[in-house]
Amino acid sequence: MHLGVCRVKLHLPDSSSLKDKRQVTRSLSARIRNQFNVAVAEVEDQDLRQRLTLAICCVSTDPAHANEMVSKVVAFVEESRRDLELLDYQTEIISGV
Repeated sequence: MHLGVCRVKLHLPDSSSLKDKRQVTRSLSARIRNQFNVAVAEVEDQDLRQRLTLAICCVSTDPAHANEMVSKVVAFVEESRRDLELLDYQTEIISGV
């Protein structure tokens, strides 16, 4: 079994409150879950209104498939919302779990 794990750091320039951030977070997380069948959670920066850090995780029997899924999610995040700026992302494939 192989885990594909990715941490995505985003900037939300239009977010003026934590309520705005929460709306963007819920919407984006739901779209990622529905389209890719992966786990998504906000993992850092909960108190910063213009910074969003999501962790994305998928499980696969093939490490190449896990890597492909994570890469597709990152591309989706970049293209799906014009009001978000991708600051950084880190990908890791954990094998032999």
